[in-house]
This record gives sequence, structure tokens and C-alpha cells, in this order.
Amino acid sequence: MSETPDSAVQTAADDTVRAYIEQHRAAFLGDLAQWLRIPSVSAQPEHDGDVRRSADWLAAKLKETGFPVTEVLPTPGAPAVYAEWPSGDPDAPTVLVYGHHDVQPAAREDGWHTEPFEPELRDGRLYGRGAADDKGQVFFHTLGVRAHLAATGRTAPAVNLKLLVEGEEESGSPNFRALVEAHADRFAADAVIVSDTGMWSENTPTVCTGMRGLAECEIRLYGPDQDIHSGSFGGAVPNPATAAARLVAALHDADERVAVPGFYDGIAELTEAERELVAELPFDEAEWLRTAKSRAAHGEAGYSTLERVWARPTAEVNGIGGGYQGPGGKTIIPSSATVKLSFRLVAGQDPERIEKLVTEWVADRIPAGIRHETAFSAGTRPCLTPLDHPALQSVVRAMGRAFGQKIRFTREGGSGPAADLQDVLGAPVLFLGISVPSDGWHAPNEKVEVDLLLKGVETTAHLWGDLAAARR
Repeated sequence: MSETPDSAVQTAADDTVRAYIEQHRAAFLGDLAQWLRIPSVSAQPEHDGDVRRSADWLAAKLKETGFPVTEVLPTPGAPAVYAEWPSGDPDAPTVLVYGHHDVQPAAREDGWHTEPFEPELRDGRLYGRGAADDKGQVFFHTLGVRAHLAATGRTAPAVNLKLLVEGEEESGSPNFRALVEAHADRFAADAVIVSDTGMWSENTPTVCTGMRGLAECEIRLYGPDQDIHSGSFGGAVPNPATAAARLVAALHDADERVAVPGFYDGIAELTEAERELVAELPFDEAEWLRTAKSRAAHGEAGYSTLERVWARPTAEVNGIGGGYQGPGGKTIIPSSATVKLSFRLVAGQDPERIEKLVTEWVADRIPAGIRHETAFSAGTRPCLTPLDHPALQSVVRAMGRAFGQKIRFTREGGSGPAADLQDVLGAPVLFLGISVPSDGWHAPNEKVEVDLLLKGVETTAHLWGDLAAARR
């Protein structure tokens, strides 16, 4: 890894970047507002044309930015946008930036103070659907690369820069993996930057180092061919609702560890250094519980709340049902029952292996006379970048220059399409986002803090040179 430039050079470059950003601030925000006016809601068929219009708008804007290759890529669903800007340097690393241009549904009557697709700049905040999730965080790369060129005097980025912006993330990315597999050679990269994430808070800038994976299943249990009288048959035939309850009760042990044999085999355990970094964060558990609308924290023994959410695998009962659900009583043995489970996975776990383990575990616990089916949906792999990875350190340094303070580390408890990029392309996934919890993703009055948005611009302006230097 190359040495960090001395402070005089660093300061001069930083000043150039900041001056360039300030000079183009108004135009940048005006362009972003124009994009936010396109209601690219992938979940609603009536907006299919708007999602296509959003893709076309972005492709044109990337061309205007300077990307010599821009293309709208069709899928069986909504289109994605791809752009490419070669460095020209034979030893330059290749970086793929991921984001999405579709947005969640939004309507004034949902509780918005303004029209959700009429962006409004107020008190240093830009309000509008997609301002933070994810158009704002995609768009800061356009000004960032131009600031990078202005500060370095280059005519092309220091890295081979690629952008992949999908149009179905808010609908579960049903066609994304197939798209990546079909274009794996074009999307090939040494590192992937995901700009669809956030920071701990405005005063605590952080870099996310990983996301959990996901496996989901529905277990259907069948007993008698129809509901039968519990007085005539109860206690003499197996009850599928009872079998469902016993199955759920056996899912965890007394320490709230998942009781499926082999579930924890091979997982990446938290190191003491990682646990210390998690403990450094200013976490207010009481406030977190208020956000969760819960009265107590709960989970695997021996781990803190943040460790449980970010770095430990889980099994959750998402739904359980069977038999009579109406008012009053109905004395029956139900003919069927259903259990829905989800498993959040960490590095070292494979969704296909978890599916096999859970399927076998369920089969071993079903009593005679109960027929069952265990059906899994497509899984999502976890992704994790080691703290000492050179590319991650480049992100941390670039962000530190922009924010002028220590950058801390988080993980994401949820799951997303980033794992598909890691899995198919075989490249480390790095997260670069500037959104904060108050931005209200998916909620009424979504916004982005303009100052933080411009810090994202500044970070990317420094990042490409740092990644190229680290490669040498």
C-alpha cells in the first residue's frame, strides 16, 4: 500500500475538491431535484413508464457527466442503467458502483407535508421520495468524479469506473442476479462500492462492513383430511396445530441459540477487536427500544444488542396459524397448520446448506400421521469485508478526509442484493453511504441532509485516487 500523501498536498487537494463542489452545488441539487420528480415506483405497474423514464434520464446524465459508455439494460422487469469510464492507466483497478433508481410508493395522504414527487429544499434538507434511498446517494457519484478530475488534473478517473444502477431493488430485485450473471464479464471489478446504505448519525460517520444473508421458508402441516370434532377424535389423532407449536418451541434452546444441528458450523465469529469497535458506538438501548416499539431487549446469550443484530445468525417465527380464528370457540382438530420462518445468516453460512439443515430438522420432528411440506424461497448470501482489507481502508481514509474525523464501523442487520455482486463477481463489497436514520427511508417526508450529501461527493472525489494508489 502506498504512503498517505503529506498534509500540504492533501490540504491543497482537499481545498480544490471543496471549491469545485461549492461552485457546482446549485446545479447538482437542481439536477437531483429533476430526477426526484420522476415517480419511479417499481412496485406499481402504473409507474412502469416512469421507471423507464428514470433510467433514460440517468443514462443521459451520466453521458453528460463524461462517461463514454452509458446504456439502459432491459430485464424481464424494470430496466437497469450501466455506465463505464476507463481510466486509461494499464495498472488501474476496476471499481463497480452499485445503487438503484427505483423508489418506494408515496402519496401525500400517507402523511407527507409536501408532495412526495415535488422535491423541496428546506432548512438544509432536500425532501422528496428517493432523496436518500437511493437517488441522492447514486447521484453524488456524478459530481464526485468531476471533482476528482478537477483536483487531479486528470481527463479520466484514476480507476476504471463502472456504475450499475438497478430498477427493481424496492421490489426485491427479482431479476438482479440473472442480470449480473448475464453481464458478469462487463461488470467484472476488483471492488464493489454499494451506495445504498447509511451512517450511524450526523456526528458519527461510519462505514458499513457487511450485511447478513437470508433464508426464508414456509412449513405446511396436514393432519385429517378435514376439520374434525375434538370431542369425538381429540387425544386419539395427531393435531397439526399442536405439531406446529411444538416445532416453533423447539427452534431455540434456553440461551436463545438456534437449535438446528449444524446451524453455526463455519460462521465468522466476532473478534475481540471487532467487539471493541462495536462497543465504541454511542448506542442508546432505551432509545433503540422505543424505535422498535418493544419493552425489552432479548436474544442470544453472551452478546450485546448490536452484536445480535449485526453479527449473529438468527431464526425468527414470522407467522404461525391453523384452525379456527373467528370469534368464540370451535371445538375442532384442524386439518392443517402453517409456520413461516426466516433465518438471518452471517459470513460462513450458505443459504442452500441452511435450507438442507432446516428441512431435515423439521422432518425429524413431525409426528406420524402428519404430512408436511417445507418450501424455501430463493436465499441471499451474507457478505463481509475484513477490517484490514486495503480497499476498505481506502474508503475509510477518503471518508476521513471528507468528514475530518475518525470513521467508525458498523454492519447491516438486513439483507440486500450486494451479496449477489460479491457471489457472482468474486469481488469484495464495500459500503459507502451518507444517509442517517432520520432520513426516513420508506416513510413519509423522506429527506437527505444536503451537507452530508456533499460529504458523499467529497468522499468519492478522494476515493478513486486512494484506491489507485493502494493498488500500486
